[in-house]
Amino acid sequence: MHTRVHTGPHPVASRAGLIRGAVAVVAWVTLALGVSPTAAAAHLGTNDAVFEGRAGPYAVRVIVRMPGVIPGQAEVTVRVDGGAARAVRVQVAQWSVGTRGAPAPEAAMPVPGAAGVWSAPLWLMTTGSYEANVTVDGTQGTGTVTVPVVAVATARLGMDQRLGWLLAALGIVLVAGLVSVAGAAARDGTLTPGAAIDRAARRTGRVATAVAAAVCALALVGGAKWWGADDAAYASGLWRPLRSEAHVRTGSGGPRLHFTITDSAWFAPELTPLMPDHGKLMHLFAVRESATAGANVDPAHRSRDVLAHLHPVRVDRADFDAPLPALPGGRYRVYADVVHESGLARTLVTTVDLAAPQVATPAGGSDAGDDAWDVAGAASAGAVAPLGAGDGMTMESAARIPAGRDTVLRFTVRDAAGRVVDVEPYLGMAAHAMIERSDGSVFVHLHPSGTVSMAAQDRLLRREQGDTALHGASQPDAMAAMHGTPAAYSGALGFPFSFPRPGGYRVWVQVRIAGHVRTAAFDVTAI
Repeated sequence: MHTRVHTGPHPVASRAGLIRGAVAVVAWVTLALGVSPTAAAAHLGTNDAVFEGRAGPYAVRVIVRMPGVIPGQAEVTVRVDGGAARAVRVQVAQWSVGTRGAPAPEAAMPVPGAAGVWSAPLWLMTTGSYEANVTVDGTQGTGTVTVPVVAVATARLGMDQRLGWLLAALGIVLVAGLVSVAGAAARDGTLTPGAAIDRAARRTGRVATAVAAAVCALALVGGAKWWGADDAAYASGLWRPLRSEAHVRTGSGGPRLHFTITDSAWFAPELTPLMPDHGKLMHLFAVRESATAGANVDPAHRSRDVLAHLHPVRVDRADFDAPLPALPGGRYRVYADVVHESGLARTLVTTVDLAAPQVATPAGGSDAGDDAWDVAGAASAGAVAPLGAGDGMTMESAARIPAGRDTVLRFTVRDAAGRVVDVEPYLGMAAHAMIERSDGSVFVHLHPSGTVSMAAQDRLLRREQGDTALHGASQPDAMAAMHGTPAAYSGALGFPFSFPRPGGYRVWVQVRIAGHVRTAAFDVTAI
């Protein structure tokens, strides 16, 4: 993992020269009073974990809002349906040590005015993969659920300008006081009580004052250099998508999309191997920036009219390859999701330019097994997005949703007569949803269980139980092995999520009906 653990105080926006060094003296004790994080970016654009499921007999929704800085304090919110909870405890543990090496669980407190909602702040001291264990005690006994979380530094703190000037003034006062005390001590310290200060004593005091001033100046310069180096080191360790690239290869079997991870951090010895999530080592999503928008249009305002959900196979450690469907030509944003055995889930980002294919994409999209692609405009909330064969999907949620607040995006699949249609399992789930912000700064692949990786969740549970049998990509999908897959799901779908910041988003929802994967697209505005 290409991150750096920052064990000192978080760097702040620094001032030049000696004042910056003076600020460093005081910042150790007062830094936390006036900083605020910048926008976070992991998964892509959000690192919060949202899980909806069961903790034993209790239906729960767990939201872990991650700090932008590490060390930092995460806020864990637990919603328990039915009002049956009497107490909620939360514990975070590093994946490599589990609960045996973790601090004792913290008692969550009821949120005033919100029935069934509990909250607890928890400190995350280092970067890496964690498990958040939520235990609910209530009228039906005790239940526990494990939620995978990834702690990475995604923000650099900035200092409030007024606080900065205050600290600078205090630093100047401290330096002036130190120089004054040194001069007075040298001038008066050797005199007997009541003796007059002679010329020699004054000269000694002046020399001591000059020496103290020089020492303080050197200390300030050194402090400024240390402060800048520490800040630069922290900034260089901020979480970012690993460098990658995609290109098309042609051969006798037809064109193929080749995805390569080019970042040296991918080969770091501490990075654990990949494991399958929903039976696939990689979920790759290609989104076209509509050619009709024009090359000079700001990317934030370009439409996204094509989505392809592919599953490349691994060629070697850093290369993946998948058949390229007959997608319309244009520039595509490429998002590739992978999960490591440590529970670390990451999204890789690049672009690829595709030429127009010889064979046009069928109207309404197409699929080949678990791979699926579609060309479609987006519907608005409440409107019906056609799925083919008379079926359609409606977004039941509002078109404008508050940012930063947990919600459930609800959709319903109906036939031509308006009846709710059951959907078949698609990669072990009732449905998959992809959410992309208009400028590409946010991309999340989620399920009815939330944003967490089911494979990571299962891996952490098995490790906690001492089961280390699962290893590498050759093993079957852990989620399906543990939870099983029903023959059909209700077409009334819900996806718990929290939009990280305001803006326009496109939401794609994929379901399998009559053996074929169908895609519906909707536009949502986070306010």
